[in-house]
This record gives sequence, structure tokens and C-alpha cells, in this order.
Amino acid sequence: MATPGPARHAPPPEEREPFVPGDAIADVHAHSTRSDGVLEPAELVRQVHEAGVRLFALADHDNLAGYRELVAPGAAPLPPGLVLVPAVEINAITRGLGLELAEGELHVLGIGVDPADEAFEAALAAQRGARRARFFATVDLLRQIGLPIDAQVAELDLTGDDALGRPTVARALIRAGLADSVEDAFRRILSHGQPGYVPRTGLGPVEAIHAIRAAGGLASIAHFWEAPDQLALLRGLMDEGLDGLESHHRSFDEETRRRVGETARALGLVETGGTDYHGDLGPYAEAHSGLVMPDELVAGLRTALGV
Repeated sequence: MATPGPARHAPPPEEREPFVPGDAIADVHAHSTRSDGVLEPAELVRQVHEAGVRLFALADHDNLAGYRELVAPGAAPLPPGLVLVPAVEINAITRGLGLELAEGELHVLGIGVDPADEAFEAALAAQRGARRARFFATVDLLRQIGLPIDAQVAELDLTGDDALGRPTVARALIRAGLADSVEDAFRRILSHGQPGYVPRTGLGPVEAIHAIRAAGGLASIAHFWEAPDQLALLRGLMDEGLDGLESHHRSFDEETRRRVGETARALGLVETGGTDYHGDLGPYAEAHSGLVMPDELVAGLRTALGV
């Protein structure tokens, strides 16, 4: 999940302004309940297809379980014309590497990875374990600072191997009456520098890129609006195997898309893009309506992924 900006309170459906349907036919960055999204994988795919997407990557954090469910023997057929690509998002740790980045993280998308790669799955399992430990450490910290969510967490089914994240904590804070929205929870409580923040542990960016490449995937830096000012960092990561840069994240305005896209093209990186959909602010179609994916970007993605 991208670092949230100012809190936005989602109005009830009957009070929302009508949205204009989007025309993006690709989205290679979205999340389901197998990490920190709110929709089951099958329902997300249904909404994605209904919105007009025909190239889709389910990029749950540290987890390919949703993709495996969708293509498992006996699963419902994929909607006609939809190409589904296995993907993950790895929140790589940069703290201690001398980089001044938001929350000390760089998010690396692994698009088109091999879901049967055992070494990659072992790396993801370790990441999920670190996420689970951080989740419960955050719950403990919130109790200590007078923001208990134990009752709300007890209502969750945490018996599986889903990749837990801070949005799950944020939703518990909302149910406990301690936050107005996920973004409000992040802004006041859960983000770096706030009282409920617990540092992440896990892979660094180079380790994440190596793991993705070893599993046959395309490694792309996600929602990195700072990219034009971090050329040395990007060139260093390219030396380690970085393939792409997300130039068309849904949160980017036109100027940011232009600058990040120019950076990607100047460096010879594959441009990627997506909604980064989680679902807290409305149905997928609303997120999709804000996604820009030029034909040449989609064509380049298809070529790079071989689909």
C-alpha cells in the first residue's frame, strides 16, 4: 500500500459523486484478502474484468495464494479475454542503507513470477512470518499506548497464511472507534514517526530483486514518485537486475506520470502501472476510473511479460 496522504473520508454510496468509467485495459498492481485488500480474489477478478481490464496481475504482499486459488483445478474459469499474471509486492527495507526514503521502505513488484518456484515461496513465507510478528507487535503497542484493538482483532480469522498488513490494523482501529478511515489511522497512528508505528523487518531491495528475477519475474519499483530525483539509486538497482518502474500508479497526477515515465524511458526500464487497489474507499470500478494506462505502456508490458 502506498503511503497514505491526508485523510479522506469515504461518503456513503448514496452520497458519492458519479464516477466516469476508466478505459485502462491493464492493471498489474492490486490486492486481495490474501494480503491487505478487502475483496476475495475471485470477486476482485470479477470486478476487474467488469471494469474492462484484460491484463491483470494480482500483486498481494508476499503472497501468491490468491493467484493459485484462481487457477487451481476445479476453480471457476477466468472471465473471457482476461490474462491473469502471478505477481507479488515486497516491501523492501532500506533503513540502514543510507537512503532517505518514506518509512525506510522501497516497494518492489514481482510481476510474472513462477508460482511453482520453491525458493521464491520460501522467501515469501519468511516475509509473511515477519509481517505476522509485526502485526501482533503493533497490536501490543497500541494496547500499551491506550488504543486497544484486542476485541476487534479477536473477531478476525487469523488461522491462515495470509500476509497481514497495517491496513488490517487500521480497519480494526476504525471498528474500535479510534480512527475515522484507513488513511486517518495511518496519518495519526501507524505511519513512521507516529505512536503506533512498529519497524518492518525482512528483505532489502537488492535481495527482493534477486529473488524475483530468480523466480522468472519482472522486478519493478512501485509508486516511487521520487524516482526522478533518485537516479543513482535506480542505476544501482538496475545493476542488480531491476527491470521496471511503475510510472502510472493511480495516485499519480499527470505531471508525476510524465516525470516518472521520462525517468523510466531514459533509463531503459519497463513502465508498469496499476490501481494499487485495496478497497477501503469503494468498489474497484472507482479506483479503475482514475487509472491511466496508455496503449504503448500496455504493449510494452505485454512484450516484457510475454503475454
